[in-house]
Amino acid sequence: MSETTGAAPAAQHSEAAPRLSRLLLTGAAGGLGKVLRERLQPMARVIRLSDVAEMAPAAGPHEEVAPCNLADKKAVDALVAGCDAIVHLGGVSVERPFEEILEANIRGVFHVYEAARRHGVKRIVFASSNHVIGFYKQSEHIDAHAARRPDGYYGLSKSFGEDMAQFYYDRYGIETVSIRIGSSFPEPANRRMMSTWLSYRDLTTLIEKSLFTPGVKHTVVYGASANRDVWWDNSAAAHLGFAPQDSSEVFRDKVEAQPPVAPTDPNAIYQGGAFTAQGPFGD
Repeated sequence: MSETTGAAPAAQHSEAAPRLSRLLLTGAAGGLGKVLRERLQPMARVIRLSDVAEMAPAAGPHEEVAPCNLADKKAVDALVAGCDAIVHLGGVSVERPFEEILEANIRGVFHVYEAARRHGVKRIVFASSNHVIGFYKQSEHIDAHAARRPDGYYGLSKSFGEDMAQFYYDRYGIETVSIRIGSSFPEPANRRMMSTWLSYRDLTTLIEKSLFTPGVKHTVVYGASANRDVWWDNSAAAHLGFAPQDSSEVFRDKVEAQPPVAPTDPNAIYQGGAFTAQGPFGD
């Protein structure tokens, strides 16, 4: 997951009948998990919700609440059993010491893919992050084939997750869409987010396309709305048919009323913003 918070009303699914029997949503207690908990329900008869943190109880027969520590391989194996597809948001979602990132974001993503292999799950939507390429300058325009330039341990873990997705497709045929989420908040908080902002509606559409588009193999797609100043080229993911409907432009006057940041501030230089300057930890 990337920069996320808040909740929003559910979006309507494009078909009346769910196309999945059981969909697993990890990280369901997090900022985006709470948003997607309701929005994904039309896509499956049952949504299995999982997190290490406390969650609200199941709302009815269409929900299952299954707490799970992603670092526990046996627990993750049991969690995935009986699921048709996985939306994997779980893990540490901010820059932290490597030891903390290791358990949930690196061991955890391995456990999810191993469980998918064992239980025959053939589609995963992986919440990657713009922090996989965070050390590119904001003046640069890149696509999914650009070399990764992680901006911290968090970005490294998401880069590892993309490699895991590619490996499990090549070896076992498990298809993944890795969404390099920009900044999914109710509105952009600063000038940098005017380029990286992803509305909840556009995120929901992108996840739907990622779950149901046939033949995705391992696709990397940038998660951003139709913002005026875009750093990312999604032509390599055109087969998803993702056409964002929202734009940060409606917030421009509000954001530009803020005091400008110094030209030496990472938020004014790098696509990953402040993540490029966090740490080292424990010195």
